[in-house]
Amino acid sequence: MICRSIVPASEPRKVLNPTEFQNFVLKEKNEISHNVAIYRFALPRPTDILGLPIGQHISLAATIEGQPKEVVRSYTPISSDNEAGYFDLLVKAYPQGNISKYLTTLKIGDNMKVRGPKGAMVYTPNMCRHIGMIAGGTGITPMLQIIKAIIRNRPRNGGNDTTQVDLIFANVNPEDILLKEELEQLVKEDDGFRVYYVLNNPPEGWTGGVGFVTPDMIKERLPAPAQDIKIMLCGPPPMISAMKKATESLGYTKARPVSKLEDQVFCF
Repeated sequence: MICRSIVPASEPRKVLNPTEFQNFVLKEKNEISHNVAIYRFALPRPTDILGLPIGQHISLAATIEGQPKEVVRSYTPISSDNEAGYFDLLVKAYPQGNISKYLTTLKIGDNMKVRGPKGAMVYTPNMCRHIGMIAGGTGITPMLQIIKAIIRNRPRNGGNDTTQVDLIFANVNPEDILLKEELEQLVKEDDGFRVYYVLNNPPEGWTGGVGFVTPDMIKERLPAPAQDIKIMLCGPPPMISAMKKATESLGYTKARPVSKLEDQVFCF
């Protein structure tokens, strides 16, 4: 069980550098399944925070045998700047995934090169009335970062964020649904957040969606096109391509090849 420490009241030091890679030490590894793990990296001081704006991600770099140059990939931590001294990455190891496979070889005490923050999305409270999210697999990580930030900042918690959030989360098998317990807990504690699960191979008695995410599912579960809503997409490239077409067919603004903050349909 990974426990969490909370940032003290004094202003913490932010350690991320957007122009230079820094080494962070692997502190813990928590295996979720045969190919998914949460990697906890220590920050230099226990009071340090990563300094990652909500909606942004970090770059991981490694020299990998057989690759002509250093491999760099983007990941979104599942921890937040409310947690001091470390950051957590949820990573699924893919057969062709250079960095994800490299991470599986790391031992406690090994270093990982990290740079950031990066990305076009910077979430601010109430930037829109209603957010619709479509995530596939590990595409849940940037969504969870934003969902948790919204719920932390609800009026009942002393904040001002009233944004409604609906998430469609697509996976192949039930055991592929990452962070399901955490998502279910967030649904329980917040009536402004809802999740609809979609599975390719559903078990008997399954009441969620079946197959691929369809325009009908989007129409039924996510906010209708409007000036004050946003649709966020993150998942495997074939899924994102299909979701861009589906959202456009439903009347949402056509997604750009590279998303910008102001876009109605934003792809991570």
